Amino acid sequence: MPLFYNVFGDEMKIYVDFVLFLNFMIDLLLLFGVSIILKRNVSINRIILGAFFGSLSILFLFFNINSFLLTIFKILISIIMVIVAFGFKNIKYLFKNFIFLYLLGIVLGGVLYFLNIQFSYKQVGLIFFHSGISINIIFLIIVSPIIIYLYIKQVSSLKNNYANYYKIRINLENREYKFIGFLDTGNKLKDPYFNRPIILINKDKISFNDMKKIYIPYVTITENGLLECINLKQVYIDSIGIKKNVLLGFIKEQITIDGVDCILQTKLLEGIKC
Repeated sequence: MPLFYNVFGDEMKIYVDFVLFLNFMIDLLLLFGVSIILKRNVSINRIILGAFFGSLSILFLFFNINSFLLTIFKILISIIMVIVAFGFKNIKYLFKNFIFLYLLGIVLGGVLYFLNIQFSYKQVGLIFFHSGISINIIFLIIVSPIIIYLYIKQVSSLKNNYANYYKIRINLENREYKFIGFLDTGNKLKDPYFNRPIILINKDKISFNDMKKIYIPYVTITENGLLECINLKQVYIDSIGIKKNVLLGFIKEQITIDGVDCILQTKLLEGIKC
């Protein structure tokens, strides 16, 4: 089976210089992707030079060597590629660059393979046969940057979002509750009398009928009223530590953020004694 097909499904000749160019463009995209995700402060010239070294790995396909040695050579070329592009600071820095390079490569290769299967093969039961056009060069060049862009955007979004997730533990009446809290930078709700921060939670999460209530006035753009709260002697926030003199405020609305049980107040994470 040839490496590529033209738009009519016929085999076409593959020239070494063209394959090198295509491999160079893919490596360039991958290195740019790693640079953006890991926020590497490197020049474009270094990334271009790294991509050039990476493209040389395609030359090993023209030598009669076994698959094990081919894999070793490709790994070595990849290591050289990330060192050239991002420099060497320590093993951890190198390893992280290397892993993200391969992760991006797996994502790009997997999506392209999926598209090729979807558009090029037909299925009858468990039998797949070639029918139609395979991914051609133009399609590959156009789609690859889009795939990398969408992946980087999704990863960045996840990093920014889940960085605000915290595991918290609350002890009430000899019972420990474990929740996932979300730091809402807009939540500055606090007790106006003693300046205590307020954690918001749906009232169905904890049985609090027999506890002493505190009513805190609040004002929003759409309403105002009294928020029913209880005093927490302390709350443990993972990676932050123990915070004391915190109020737990009960709301009727369900929290719709993915996997979140309660909303944390910004003061809890600012290193300010509560």
